[in-house]
Amino acid sequence: MTTASHLVTVWNPAYATDPLEAHLRILLDWDARAGATNDDDVYVWWGKVKSGQRQQPMPHLGDVLALEGAAGDDAEVHLYLTDFRSLYVADVHMVTTTDPRVDDHEHVPAYYAKHDLPCDCWFLLRDIRALVRDDLEGVTAELAQLRNTRYADRPVSIYGGMVDLPLLVSRPDGRRFFDESERALLANGQRWARFDAEQGGVGAWAATLRDDHLGDRAWAALDVSARQFLATGERTLREHRRDLGADLSPVLVSYGKAIEVQVNELLRRAMRNAPPTAQRVKIGDHTRILSETLPLTLGQLGYILGGELALGDHLRATLSDGMWLTGAGAAIIDQFAAARNPAAHGGALDRATVVTWRNRLLGVGCDCVIGRLALIAPR
Repeated sequence: MTTASHLVTVWNPAYATDPLEAHLRILLDWDARAGATNDDDVYVWWGKVKSGQRQQPMPHLGDVLALEGAAGDDAEVHLYLTDFRSLYVADVHMVTTTDPRVDDHEHVPAYYAKHDLPCDCWFLLRDIRALVRDDLEGVTAELAQLRNTRYADRPVSIYGGMVDLPLLVSRPDGRRFFDESERALLANGQRWARFDAEQGGVGAWAATLRDDHLGDRAWAALDVSARQFLATGERTLREHRRDLGADLSPVLVSYGKAIEVQVNELLRRAMRNAPPTAQRVKIGDHTRILSETLPLTLGQLGYILGGELALGDHLRATLSDGMWLTGAGAAIIDQFAAARNPAAHGGALDRATVVTWRNRLLGVGCDCVIGRLALIAPR
């Protein structure tokens, strides 16, 4: 049995109109004040409400509290939050049985006090990131990536598996969601809660991409953040395609971020057991250790995938379809980066360029670049 490093819980809509939104509102309010206060003040408390049907103490409370020791600068403790239709992941920095409503009520949603809700414990959350929105099938698939350590490491299931919340879980792929360098690259340095709020809901577009374009297998293989960026780009295209005055450049920016997420995560996994020669790559004028330098930008990815011989040998030997990734795939990424770059730096792209590249990446009338990229995995 593996050691738990994360948690899963369910929010109850009976306590508030939208409990998740209530927590996000406090987090975003404090984030807006951060320029005038201290960034350490940006957080919100999430309470594990005690079930009225349970008279005894939470049986695994000690194990839950022990996870606080794993949180820190070099490790992440995730609290996965779901109502089964949507799934979010929160960045946990403290777990305590001390009730923050006494001395820290400004960081606690009002409904806890309004309904006098008893809580087994409280989680201090510094950021909350959307993974799946309004998609039961997507939530089911994403939760299955986690392993329930108190249930023989079986995949987490919403069908009969949500017992003794919060679940103690592990994540075999080691995916990090709150890495500062990734946030700087993909979210313009903002907290994910702020970035997601500005993007708006894209659940319907995610389902369309899965059902009508990529298919279940490729969609499930994509990193959850890559899915969000693809859905955001597709929404922008579909909503403004007939408006000839609209700037469609953000479409390629979103698609570019999806590729950056997917390839960086693939390289992170591929470099775990890479020899030193494959680890050393040229970034600009300097030689770097790849595993310590990730994530890379789109242009840097295209360059190292097609230009670093030792890295290419390692990827071809250890990845399915590694030959395509380091050959035709690297060339496509490099070409796409060149086409997208003006938009990434505030410029505008002509509509024909946007539509042509969107179709090529999504496989409209040609082979699907995103689909093929999604299915590459370590052997």
